[in-house]
Amino acid sequence: MRRVDASPLERNRKVRTVLAAILVANWAVALAKLAFGWMSNSAAVTADGAHSFIDGGSNVLGLVAMSVASRPADEDHPYGHGKFEALASLGIGAMIGIAMLELGRMAFDSLLHDRHPDVTPLMFGVMVGTLLVNLAVTRFERLQGEKLKSPLLLADARHTLSDVGVTLAVLVSIGLVHLGYPKADGIVTLAVMGVVARVAWGIVKQAVGILSDTARLDPQRVAHHTLQVPGVLSCRDVRSRGMEGTVYVDLKIEVDPQLTTARAHELADAVETQLQKEFPEVVDVVVHVEPARSPSSLPGISTR
Repeated sequence: MRRVDASPLERNRKVRTVLAAILVANWAVALAKLAFGWMSNSAAVTADGAHSFIDGGSNVLGLVAMSVASRPADEDHPYGHGKFEALASLGIGAMIGIAMLELGRMAFDSLLHDRHPDVTPLMFGVMVGTLLVNLAVTRFERLQGEKLKSPLLLADARHTLSDVGVTLAVLVSIGLVHLGYPKADGIVTLAVMGVVARVAWGIVKQAVGILSDTARLDPQRVAHHTLQVPGVLSCRDVRSRGMEGTVYVDLKIEVDPQLTTARAHELADAVETQLQKEFPEVVDVVVHVEPARSPSSLPGISTR
């Protein structure tokens, strides 16, 4: 029995609205960083701007993916199109990887060719301003991602958070250059690559977990709540998959072999209702009903 409501469509609409707002903020920040990075001849600031620009590209990718993910289930996609959201998260991870390569190129260029950025109070002020914008965007997107249970928003929030780390590192490099350490521009840029790589790994890991059908619920907890239904003698072969807010479960229960088909079906319905009550994220439960066998001959079966 599948839980049917209009909330997924509303959720996707809200996710798209959040992404559109963040797209505007990311590209405004990117343009400011790129302009002042070019004007000041700073590899770190320019790389930071490129990173922010890729943030905007990630938002565009997310908007396209959410347009697909919001489509209802159809004959070819009976479980819906939700995994397109995870695919978009993989795309974000790939974009972070591209940004990391660009950071490395610019860092070595700065170190090998002894490029010294021109530090000005205006440049410092712009970087502080973009830092505050990134912090606000990260907090807003993370809260919305948790509220809407969107892996895409949560992934993009981590991506934007990496921008905060990058900008902080750039501010440090600006200060060091001003104090007479010009190579700090390239060195700090290299250090930022480690932060970017870690963010990319976290995003890819989450997306792969969804796409590879990693278990979403603890089988023991599912079995425990299933066995609370009167008439269910055992529960086994519990499987779950899906996304954080959209989980599918299938399991096997054993009942008295003397039960009628109608009564066995009622027990299956009761199990579905019980699990959806205990796990609000569960939208579909498939219960396989089997006649009870001797527990002693089947090790590992949960019984009550």
